[in-house]
Amino acid sequence: MTTTPLSADVLVIGWGLSGLVAATEAVDAGRRVILIDQEPRTNLGGQAWWSFGGLFFIDSPEQRRFGIRDSIELATQDWFGSAAFDRPEDAWPRRWAEAYLHFAAGEKRSWLRQLGVGFFPVVGWAERGGYGAMGPGNSVPRFHITWGTGPGIVAPFAARVEEAERDGRLTILPRHRVSELLTAEGAVVGARGDVLASAGEERGAPSSRDVVGGFEIAAAATVVAAGGIGGNHDLVRAAWPERLGTPPRHMLTGVPAYVDGSMQRVSTEAGAHLINGDRMWHYVEGITNWDPVWPSHGIRILPGPSSLWLDATGARLPVPLFPGFDTLGTLAHLRATGHDHSWFVTSRQIVEKEFALSGSEQNPDLTGKDVGLLVRSRLAKGPTGPVQAFLDEGEDFIVEDDLESLLEQMQRQPGGDLLDVDAVRREVVARDREIDNDFTKDAQIGMLRSMRAYRGDKLIRTAVPHRLQDPSAGPLIAVKLHVLTRKSLGGINTDLDGRALDAEGAAIPGLFAAGEASGFGGGGMHGYRALEGTFLGGCLFSGRQAGRAAAR
Repeated sequence: MTTTPLSADVLVIGWGLSGLVAATEAVDAGRRVILIDQEPRTNLGGQAWWSFGGLFFIDSPEQRRFGIRDSIELATQDWFGSAAFDRPEDAWPRRWAEAYLHFAAGEKRSWLRQLGVGFFPVVGWAERGGYGAMGPGNSVPRFHITWGTGPGIVAPFAARVEEAERDGRLTILPRHRVSELLTAEGAVVGARGDVLASAGEERGAPSSRDVVGGFEIAAAATVVAAGGIGGNHDLVRAAWPERLGTPPRHMLTGVPAYVDGSMQRVSTEAGAHLINGDRMWHYVEGITNWDPVWPSHGIRILPGPSSLWLDATGARLPVPLFPGFDTLGTLAHLRATGHDHSWFVTSRQIVEKEFALSGSEQNPDLTGKDVGLLVRSRLAKGPTGPVQAFLDEGEDFIVEDDLESLLEQMQRQPGGDLLDVDAVRREVVARDREIDNDFTKDAQIGMLRSMRAYRGDKLIRTAVPHRLQDPSAGPLIAVKLHVLTRKSLGGINTDLDGRALDAEGAAIPGLFAAGEASGFGGGGMHGYRALEGTFLGGCLFSGRQAGRAAAR
């Protein structure tokens, strides 16, 4: 096998968002950088390219325009109420959380604006909680959608990396898979691995693992920016915590297959200490992609709060497990049922107003920065084009004019034999009776009316409360929902400079980590739960910290 020896001041492993940020920071500091990834160059930008582009800001101009009163104190209350840090190894994650909150309340927005990143004016309200003031969830809307979605947040950093490549300050090496971090006298001094056969697959599609050579790169500093296990269901199941019930037998995959966890083993063999591996973030509103890019490709419904949520047997989910309120609370509840799917029962009027699909490719108006298409698709009557495509083609969608026909078709779905149709019928009828008055004992309907007090929700996110069986709101729609893999919340323990720590808490000279590889900072700055819009932000912040420190 041919081995090509190379050298750089800084080696960055992984060209997702955190890797791109780390590389640009090191280049800006005057360092020679090599950026490598196991995938074809079509995948530059990694998982972030596929994202909805949501970013978490505190007291932003967009919030203030909508009358939202946010503060670092309120955001800290929400973050720590969600994170529920409770372990000795949470010392650095706590400090990362505090540092990130100040970043999100301070220079994060202006820094991105200077790079040409813009934001959709309506702020979304994700992870609404529904518990007490000190419990999990966002007290106010904080989900800012990047104008251009995931590609829009990747673009300025990819452009800067490619400019540095043209100037000879940075080298990009696709199809380079790391198998070992090189060490000398207790320090990491580079990496070696396999050169994979050239591949021209489209972005996100699986690529071959045929080896055609080897490589070895010497570097004064190495940044591991390749993390996550969501594309490897075996690793997800192995890490699955008892508090979330039993792992699903069937899951959809919310990330490309290359998110395989391979750098976890490589990093630990070099002495890095991985913590909080049992903390993870998976969604329960996954639907099978009718036009898949990678195996078991699933898309998440970003739901508004109105749909009736039932488990596989037809039992309504308990308060406050309404759509969009508590991701992991809902996951834990559904896993306790012993079944891998659940149901939304909803109406066309709710779908038109409230169903958005996560992912850049599912939002061509926002991704393409097409104002005309945005106005036509978001404000005109009818679902957006991508949602309509799922209504027409998606195997998990059932559309019927009346409840009895809907129930009959739900029973015909795989697993539909579990459904107690009498229970579903009673839930729908009882819920509809509660709509007749402006006051109600139904907590979900009460929350709907509360949500519409926020202008952003009333404008584009929450339907006018109505009976599901109201013919003018129909037809009725049922959606079969699956667990969708997404993020690891744990990772390599790091200090605030992104330096990888060993099991004793000492920094490993020459080794840094960023992004999902470091649990978005410290080995898990989210704790047990995330507030949404914080994964991309964690990549930005941890990549910046690690890149600057590696350059030093």
